Amino acid sequence: MKTVLALAILGTAGVVAWRQEPVAAPRQAAPSAAATQTAPAEAGVPVYAATVVARLPHDPTAFTEGLLFCNSALYESTGKEGASDIRRVTPADGKVVARARLSPELFGEGIACWQNRLLSVTWKTGIGFRWALPGLQRTGAPFRYAGEGWGMTGDGRSILLSDGSATLRVMEPTRFVERGRIAVKLNGRPLAKLNELEYVRGRILANVWMSGFVARIDPATGKVDGLIDLRPLVAEIRNADPDAVANGIAYDPVGNRLFVTGKYWPTLFEIMLGDEVGRAR
Repeated sequence: MKTVLALAILGTAGVVAWRQEPVAAPRQAAPSAAATQTAPAEAGVPVYAATVVARLPHDPTAFTEGLLFCNSALYESTGKEGASDIRRVTPADGKVVARARLSPELFGEGIACWQNRLLSVTWKTGIGFRWALPGLQRTGAPFRYAGEGWGMTGDGRSILLSDGSATLRVMEPTRFVERGRIAVKLNGRPLAKLNELEYVRGRILANVWMSGFVARIDPATGKVDGLIDLRPLVAEIRNADPDAVANGIAYDPVGNRLFVTGKYWPTLFEIMLGDEVGRAR
């Protein structure tokens, strides 16, 4: 019987049983270690490697909070009071070709594309904005919502909003009022710290804050049916800043390309789902 390395992932949500030892990751990004044990290979949720297709330049000063393609253009939102903005970026060279700055007292968070507009939220102030494309001019009155804003994405009918908990709120896009919730669970237990979101082919991809993992969520049930291990990319970045976590997922439906980056990362990675490397139990 094969002995595998089990790593605690995301607190009480479960453990990852590896088929082989994973690439070492920086202390601040890796899940904490748990006891070595034996587990059947078929148990738990599959964990996949992230195969790097391309490495592209990314602004290393960007505190990335949101990343998406809208009308075939790449947009990014950044955080921190006094430094938050919404920007349109050329993927090939990382050049910022349009930018709108938020008021200095606001901490920018996630963005979503809806009807040729971007919607953006803020962290603790409960205020959001709409932006005309492609020039990023503010349009209409600000909208309000309860609680914190973290990540956002759209599924074609609604806007999905995270707030750092294990619950995604389903928002009506026009008035931005809540019309439902999705309780996200990994192996039957709540999976908290959900951050940046991206809707890809019927699944929600979510950065799990401070973990180096992306959760793949079935929106109909809230169940996590896969995890993508970005910790080797975190290790490659080699940034000792504890805030330099993986955050930012963008899917290009035209080219069928998936991109990830992180806060203060100098690289935008195009990735593909790689081999299964373990199971989360």
